[in-house]
Amino acid sequence: MPPSVAERVGGKICTFGSYRLGVHTKGADIDTLCIAPRHIDRSNFFGSFVDLLKQQPEVKDLRSVEDAFVPVIKMTFDEIELDMVFARLALKDISEEQELKDVNLLKNLDPKCARSLNGCRVTDEILHSVPNTENFKLALRAIKLWAKKHGVYSNVLGYLGGVSWAILVARTCQLYPNAVAATLVNKFFLVFSQWPWPKPVLLKQPEQAKLGFPVWDPRVNVSDRFHLMPIITPAYPHHNSTFNVSLSTRMVISEAYRMGLAISNDIILGKADWSKLFEPPNFFGKYKHFIVLIATASTKEHHLEWYGLVQSKIRLLIRNLERHSCIELTHINPECFTPIEQDPNEFQSMWFIGLKFKTIKSVNIDLTSDIQLFTNTVTDRAVSNGTFKTGMRIKAKHVRRKELSKYLPPSILNMHKKKERL
Repeated sequence: MPPSVAERVGGKICTFGSYRLGVHTKGADIDTLCIAPRHIDRSNFFGSFVDLLKQQPEVKDLRSVEDAFVPVIKMTFDEIELDMVFARLALKDISEEQELKDVNLLKNLDPKCARSLNGCRVTDEILHSVPNTENFKLALRAIKLWAKKHGVYSNVLGYLGGVSWAILVARTCQLYPNAVAATLVNKFFLVFSQWPWPKPVLLKQPEQAKLGFPVWDPRVNVSDRFHLMPIITPAYPHHNSTFNVSLSTRMVISEAYRMGLAISNDIILGKADWSKLFEPPNFFGKYKHFIVLIATASTKEHHLEWYGLVQSKIRLLIRNLERHSCIELTHINPECFTPIEQDPNEFQSMWFIGLKFKTIKSVNIDLTSDIQLFTNTVTDRAVSNGTFKTGMRIKAKHVRRKELSKYLPPSILNMHKKKERL
């Protein structure tokens, strides 16, 4: 292509998610979509474009995740974390004014491009669905902060991600169109502490666009009937944004809603301050038994890859443990920690899973096979996709609460006790 023609074909970067909604927080990553004309394809994006990024002095921690459900390039650009997905439209050029509302843009698009476009299309639909965007944004900021503090914000670990929280708050806005943000927060907890799951949450009736893309429909798709907390995206092709939710994570989220309702009721009545809503619960004081999961790699670059893979598979371990006849609840804490003692030549990340056992006397509970199955699955996946490196390993161990001091400093374990004394 002559340079004069290449100059005119354009291309566009759009934001979506929390940044586009106007509810991003300091230090949060920015979700971006790279839209390219028809002569650019995915191999260029993950090939020559990645090579170009490697040469930029502003780019650090660059990694490609090509085999993800929505393939993505992750990087830190000028100290800002960016996730960039790619969509190639069947257009000869892309202007800065290119809109994405028209469903016909999806015609003949490959599924990965359609899923990548969905982020922007869903974000715009959410904003268009609420009666008052300012009240929606303020209420959503509060709910997202509450969800993070209460350990229920993580799509990859089986809780709810940003788009799911946005849809739930938008639905609350639709139900209470004249409510101010403080009232919306209280009504949010009222509505969803009583929601009859698995009845789906919808912002609008799904479109029947006949473009051949799979959409969430339990009448047609058998697998959709097993979704526990369906929250359906408002743009075609409609998906369930919470397909990772398990029995245990649904129980944890439901309990958090009930606590949120009680506290927000007290706030409305003047019996408590808003700060009470954002106090984290005492996770480490709640359970007597834990599984400590430690991911180790020999370099920072290898650890970035390994950490991401291990984290993305933890929900498989949760589901294995849920099937155990002696376990009532398996509670993964989304916060990642660094072990107290570690080899200075290694990089480690550590997660904690709280276990609540059923009251069965005189039974020795052996979780070795469940843990071994998980570690084998993750290692095999890394080997099969070519990301496994020497030094990558997973260690998982069943420990009692009194043993946690071997892994975490007193400042973390005693944090909630200090708050209670104050």
